Amino acid sequence: MIDNDAIAKVVELVADATAAGAKVLTGGSTVDGPGHFYPPTVLTDVPRDARMGREEIFGPVAPISVFDTEDEVIAAANDTEFGLVSYVFTTNINRALRVSERLEAGMIGLNTGLVSNPAAPFGGVKQSGVGREGGRIGIEEFLEVKYVAVGLS
Repeated sequence: MIDNDAIAKVVELVADATAAGAKVLTGGSTVDGPGHFYPPTVLTDVPRDARMGREEIFGPVAPISVFDTEDEVIAAANDTEFGLVSYVFTTNINRALRVSERLEAGMIGLNTGLVSNPAAPFGGVKQSGVGREGGRIGIEEFLEVKYVAVGLS
């Protein structure tokens, strides 16, 4: 992790979730030693009102929540002021595309946890950024278009 403040944020969000009823499947606490490390953590039964469902965690934490309907999961995923990246895992391609279309995120990882690609635009929506970097779209963010109209007689 980048620094001790980043670790403290992860510790705070994991503590909030577990206090609200989430169960730690693996990880869930800091490790001793040099550097800024937090172990990969998986939480199950994460309640919908846990802060980590609405805040950017930027740490190795996978919160797992169960939903009954597609509408319910999309509403929960969009119930945040942030929108950098969302992930969809499914074997149903129609559902994958339908859900991806409705998610309020700048990037979607569809059946993959890796969304970074030098040829693809990188960036979020809402409070997760404006504009894109990378790929052709990212280059265009740094350009200014000038239109020149010329009348020839």
